[in-house]
Amino acid sequence: MDHSLLERTETTEPKDALLALRIFISEGNYSPGDRLPSERELIVSLGLTRSRLRRGLDQLEREGSIWRHVGKGTFLTAEAADRLAEVTKRITPLQMMRARLSLEPALAQEAAVNASEGSLSKIQLCCNRAAEAANWEEYEARDDTFHRAVAEATGNVLLLALFDRLNQVRRAVAWNTVVRHSYSPRPDHPSFDEHRRIAAAIEARDPASAHSAMRRHLNSVSTRLFETV
Repeated sequence: MDHSLLERTETTEPKDALLALRIFISEGNYSPGDRLPSERELIVSLGLTRSRLRRGLDQLEREGSIWRHVGKGTFLTAEAADRLAEVTKRITPLQMMRARLSLEPALAQEAAVNASEGSLSKIQLCCNRAAEAANWEEYEARDDTFHRAVAEATGNVLLLALFDRLNQVRRAVAWNTVVRHSYSPRPDHPSFDEHRRIAAAIEARDPASAHSAMRRHLNSVSTRLFETV
């Protein structure tokens, strides 16, 4: 079992700790009941502060993905590992994108109705930060943060939980399938404008436009990455 530690660059976004942990678990070939590295090892390998790492671990524990025992360590739950492993074995990149197309436009629509002012500001911040990414790895992390900010803006914990589960599968299925031909996104990378359109529609409280903008974005991503529609 390969438990090599992944090197990640720390950013200023709180959700990056959660994302980094999910990627670490999905790529680490862990089996149900396996113990994760110590907090000290994770801090070093993921490039996180102790407080941010613990916030990420707290969220994973609330979701039921891990359990922690004082004096023994942090363990991957059997149920979470079994579900994720089974799904990722059976799903194709095309099916994964179809699932995103079914859920995420609806999340954008709900966000346009329910987003708080704080949520709108966060979406805009995440949109801007994605466009400022210095390399593809940083862009992927910030893109994830943007999409999760939209899900959070729905104000619906069940929808957010569904997004988190879908995102776990997305990372496991697609993380190593994309070939990049440049070190970083070009300034005219289509997703930048697509993100801005999504954010603008949500801020305008226009559910139909938010739904359409997210669907167009995901179709565009699907076409670029997987040559599908």
